Amino acid sequence: MSSILLKNLRAVDKGMDKICDIYIADGIIKKIDENIICESDREIDCTGLVAMPAFFDMHVHFRDPGLTYKEDIVTGCSAALAGGFTGVACMPNTKPETDSAETVQYIITKAKGTGVKVYPVGCITKGLEGKELCNYKMLKAAGAIAVSDDGRPVESQTMLRSGMIAAEEAGLPVISHCEDLKIIDGGIINKGRISEQLGVKGMDRASEDTITAREILTAETSGCSIHIAHVSTRGSVDIIRKAKQQGVKVTCETCPHYFTMTDEKLLTRDADYRMNPPLREEEDRQAIIGGILDGTIDCIVTDHAPHSKEEKSDFLKAPNGIVGLETSFAATLTGLFHTGKISLEKLIDLMSVRPREILGLPVEKIEAGQPANIVLADLEKEWVVNPENFRSKGKNTAFKGMTLKGKTVGTISDGKLMFFEK
Repeated sequence: MSSILLKNLRAVDKGMDKICDIYIADGIIKKIDENIICESDREIDCTGLVAMPAFFDMHVHFRDPGLTYKEDIVTGCSAALAGGFTGVACMPNTKPETDSAETVQYIITKAKGTGVKVYPVGCITKGLEGKELCNYKMLKAAGAIAVSDDGRPVESQTMLRSGMIAAEEAGLPVISHCEDLKIIDGGIINKGRISEQLGVKGMDRASEDTITAREILTAETSGCSIHIAHVSTRGSVDIIRKAKQQGVKVTCETCPHYFTMTDEKLLTRDADYRMNPPLREEEDRQAIIGGILDGTIDCIVTDHAPHSKEEKSDFLKAPNGIVGLETSFAATLTGLFHTGKISLEKLIDLMSVRPREILGLPVEKIEAGQPANIVLADLEKEWVVNPENFRSKGKNTAFKGMTLKGKTVGTISDGKLMFFEK
């Protein structure tokens, strides 16, 4: 194994914020101290850079198998490294769906050697059809990290409850996509003033809030845990906050676009601002920020959802979804850190610690004796988002043309420098 000496950096982790050097060898952090002098295969002057535990995104779509013209596991992992992620959990709406041991193993095998640990999320129901539960013990044994029917809800509460109980017995967290399809009824953006102004069918916020409430009630009455995906509404934040106060075993996530943008972006009639759930209104954006600040929202994810340029070219017919791995950290810095709302330690908790804890994975630490999984970042670097420079096949970003402050410049995975653009 090679060795790396990182010089003159600022190391930040829980209970740590200091200027130091970090020596890495054989994949392990060997020493953290001032003015380390030793032989190494590579020495990097990190003056002006911050080192943090590498990030984990518990909600991505790598489109592999079956939809690799949008993204594949190799390009998705490359995008992840550029964003500071050394681990991701990929959702099961592939072709075929991730409901068999073979598909789980395919994903894990294809990710080997990329520098990113890819953890497949299996289906709650076979084929995501909501009719028959999957074999969770089989999925777990094959390497699945959780189960979800992401992309759609489990429409039957009885089926969901049975799945939650069986998944808990198998040791698999359940991730719920909260959306009442009958309420959505073909809507494509948030229902409100903007949808009316554009003359397009809207997605009522009640679609998210009612299923969030249903999932929490099911968790409470069954004694099982539930993780709510991509929270976007004030109502859902309030429901989850109250449930946590009452001791319900619920966790949740949100995405950078929900605390940085509103549905005003849709006035451009650009499908790159269409995702599911959709951009909401200012009161929702503020509620998402409030939920992050008070701990109601556990983690920040991307819901990285690549589509081709052709698919995104028609505002009315385009599929929902945007890419996010290469902008998530910068958008979070810009929207929350540089505005004084959160500390770096809180950001690390949101993007590195809590996602791993929720999935039952070891938490990365900047500490001697720990595996060297580290992100290097320039917190002050301002850059304009140009999707043509993305490593992802998907260029469908809602942050295009925006100036963000802060950027990942290096990612070390198991002691190897897998990405570096200082």
